[in-house]
Amino acid sequence: MADIQEEIKQFEQMLKWPQFHRLIDRPVAYFCAEYALAGNQRLYSGGLGILAGDYLREAQDRGLPLVAVGLYYKEGYVCKTREVGGRVMEICETTPPEKAGFSPVMEKGGDRLHVVIPIHDRVIKLRAWSMKLGSVSLYMLDTDCEENSPEDQRITDRLYVGDKETRLKQEIVLGIGGLRLLEALDIHPSLYHLNEGHSAFLALELVRHEMTERHIGFDEAKQFARRRIVMTNHTLVPAGNEVFSNDLVSMMLDRYAEDLSVPVHELSKIGLVQQSSEFSMSMLAFRMASIINAVSKLHAKKAKEIWTDHPMVAITNGVHVPTWDRVGAETGKGAFWKRHQELKMELLAHIEKATGRKWSPDHLLIGWARRTVQYKRPLAAFEDAARLTAIARREDRPVRFVFSGHPHPSDGDGQRMLAELRRLCDQYPDVAAYLPDYDMELAKKMVAGTDVWLNTPVVGFEASGTSGMKAALNGSLPCSTRDGWVDEADLRNLGWILNNDHLSQDLYHLLESEILPVYYGRNADGVPEVWEDFMRHSRDMIMHRFTATRMLREYVEMLYT
Repeated sequence: MADIQEEIKQFEQMLKWPQFHRLIDRPVAYFCAEYALAGNQRLYSGGLGILAGDYLREAQDRGLPLVAVGLYYKEGYVCKTREVGGRVMEICETTPPEKAGFSPVMEKGGDRLHVVIPIHDRVIKLRAWSMKLGSVSLYMLDTDCEENSPEDQRITDRLYVGDKETRLKQEIVLGIGGLRLLEALDIHPSLYHLNEGHSAFLALELVRHEMTERHIGFDEAKQFARRRIVMTNHTLVPAGNEVFSNDLVSMMLDRYAEDLSVPVHELSKIGLVQQSSEFSMSMLAFRMASIINAVSKLHAKKAKEIWTDHPMVAITNGVHVPTWDRVGAETGKGAFWKRHQELKMELLAHIEKATGRKWSPDHLLIGWARRTVQYKRPLAAFEDAARLTAIARREDRPVRFVFSGHPHPSDGDGQRMLAELRRLCDQYPDVAAYLPDYDMELAKKMVAGTDVWLNTPVVGFEASGTSGMKAALNGSLPCSTRDGWVDEADLRNLGWILNNDHLSQDLYHLLESEILPVYYGRNADGVPEVWEDFMRHSRDMIMHRFTATRMLREYVEMLYT
């Protein structure tokens, strides 16, 4: 296993490969619906956007020639929650692109650059924004042009809007509009990397390009286009693999098909789910990609059971170390624990400010922060609240839990689970706290300030999951079901595996029999020496196996070259 410095050396050697040189003139184009870039840019929902942001930062660090394309959502996704009249409400503040660090994309003559795309029975104008990150150029599209109707101007207002028709329009803007933007900028990528299926309509536009350039028919052009598309699949859960009615897709692509001189049913059938009238963005991407990668070995295995005709190579996700590492070099004996306690105090100060709870840094602090959705089991710790509180309230070894996360605004089950989670935290204020407004900055505090990172997904549902990697990097010990990346990890002497079928009872047992005895076993200086060794092993595991440096190297080796 290579550590991060060895990975960097290997990457530098790859830069000298002859097949790598073509990427300098014709870079990889990376398309994603969301990007987590900085605190004032609410352009992401969760893990997909965090991964995309880490990927861009790693590409920048390594000097990989890359052009990235997304959408600029002025209302974003991560909104603030406020109590108004006894009700918890979402408050979405708009952020102009200029204030988020983007510049308008201009034509050579000095005018604002626009591209147009057909949607349904009309043409919609798009404008673009750009940001330069070293070797990476990031372009974001929106529809907020005065020439568009008020309805069309609002297409890109909100990430993952609940309305199906608007969501489909967003994906047409991202895929077809994104490729037309690159053509307008005279950028001709060697390869197109679709990060999830949201941008899969790019494949149709690439087919159009091949038909025009090579003067060939639709079926032959599909084969040429397919050679230049790779795809990363991030989820086995239906909600992450978007499906639309075929009638709606056909209606929205009708004018586009006319321009292409191809019957609209020929376009839509590429994405049809077998023996149904549903159109799947994932199926469109699967059928048009030459290589598909899963984001963990277990994910690749489970995906093969679902999509038997579309095998995936496994490239396990990794984290961008400079973004998430708050420990730094403070990993010597005693120093790691001291640095961790400093970071824990920052988190405890945030908890006190947000909730009024004043907790001791000497008490074991367990963190859980994810999207609140059923398969992640956010309420697992409270299944037997009486037993949990009895364990947590022991004076000689108390336990505290801190939760955060948010559901999709249109996810009724997720909203109900979040309401119940908040109620339980209010019912047991000496044991648990919920932190609102979960975003990238709060995530950094939580993964660095907790002692244990609790991860409770149903095995087979979490394709990878990177929050546990970030926590382990900072010495927060993993306590997880064996799902996603954890299935590849050996947690002996650095964490604990939870029984998937008896999750809550196993958590209580591990707390009493293993976690609490190790945490509260202190030396004369108050340092839990064995626990600190676990922290060091945990960090070493991430630095050797689960960095974005390794992930990017495998992308280049297995997808790009």
